[in-house]
Amino acid sequence: MPQTKIILQCSECGMRNYVTTKNRQNVPDNLTLSKFCPKCGHHTKHEEKRLRR
Repeated sequence: MPQTKIILQCSECGMRNYVTTKNRQNVPDNLTLSKFCPKCGHHTKHEEKRLRR
């Protein structure tokens, strides 16, 4: 299964900041990473959201 594009959205302000890829076969659950949010001004939890097509 090929890599698929996903969007990472800030859990505090809801801003969609990052686009990345993941292999859904190896990582079936939603991805959650700690990333810097420029709107909040500090590191927050960013959760995977569906990529609009």
